[in-house]
Amino acid sequence: MSPKKENNQKNPEELVKYFKDEFKTSIRSAEIKKRKAGSKKNETSTIWMKVEKSAFKDVIKHLVDYQFPHLPVVSGNDLGKTIELIYHFTVNYGTRMNEINLHISVDLPKSKPEIETICDLIPGALVTEREKQEMLGVKIVGIPDARKLFLPDDWPENIYPWRRDETGPEKYYKNLHEVKK
Repeated sequence: MSPKKENNQKNPEELVKYFKDEFKTSIRSAEIKKRKAGSKKNETSTIWMKVEKSAFKDVIKHLVDYQFPHLPVVSGNDLGKTIELIYHFTVNYGTRMNEINLHISVDLPKSKPEIETICDLIPGALVTEREKQEMLGVKIVGIPDARKLFLPDDWPENIYPWRRDETGPEKYYKNLHEVKK
């Protein structure tokens, strides 16, 4: 017996189509992964969607127009020449066995790692956006509060703990293995 969908709830395939119909080539890729979990082997769905930076804010507006999503966190990766941000959403949130994990990723060039805030659409994004500024050096354009939240006030400027390049914290590490006893 499959779970009953409530009004205005799309299945994963319909949700991907909802975005692709609107944004066409700005959706660089979309992959649906399904797996069975728990003792009853209920199926869960996850959508991984990569979008063009130029369409990112409009994609989020489109998502909010469909249904206000749950946003627990934004994660980030230093991929060498780019910084990848992954916005982890849940749609159909709180609807047992109908929740869909929707991960929307966007690549930012390291030469100008900037993206518009989504706090005007999802106010709860503030803390996780501030974290990306501090830890990855991503400038969040229009963020309502850009103060430091995680790093101490005396943390060196332009050093970002999650970066793997010259702006990373490596020169601040203590090489304890080199210390003579």
